[in-house]
Amino acid sequence: MIIGNLGRDPELRYTPSGRPVASFNVATTRTWVTLDGERREETEWFNIVAWGPLAEICSQHLTKGQQVYIEGRLQTRGWEDEAGRRHYRTEVVAQEMIILGDRQSSHFAQPSHYDDDGNDDLIF
Repeated sequence: MIIGNLGRDPELRYTPSGRPVASFNVATTRTWVTLDGERREETEWFNIVAWGPLAEICSQHLTKGQQVYIEGRLQTRGWEDEAGRRHYRTEVVAQEMIILGDRQSSHFAQPSHYDDDGNDDLIF
């Protein structure tokens, strides 16, 4: 579960089989005071991926800077680039999204039967 602000508008794409997938990032900031009384702040960026109807909802209703609540699971994927180097990316696979802040609060969740395991050949 994270609460933060969108760093960019969601990017909506479709897999070859037609499944919608949206990706965006969310920044969370924590603030604390050191023992010396100095105020510190640290921002952490999270990569978010939403599938199916939730992807389309995110694409339609979320914009850069907006505050949002995201609930989901962590997933790390790996791939190899053209030079043969291995890369890894950890993402939050969104299962629920609530718009916070000045917009009228809205709650969106993945249908419980929706499978987001990345297998594009599933039929629903």
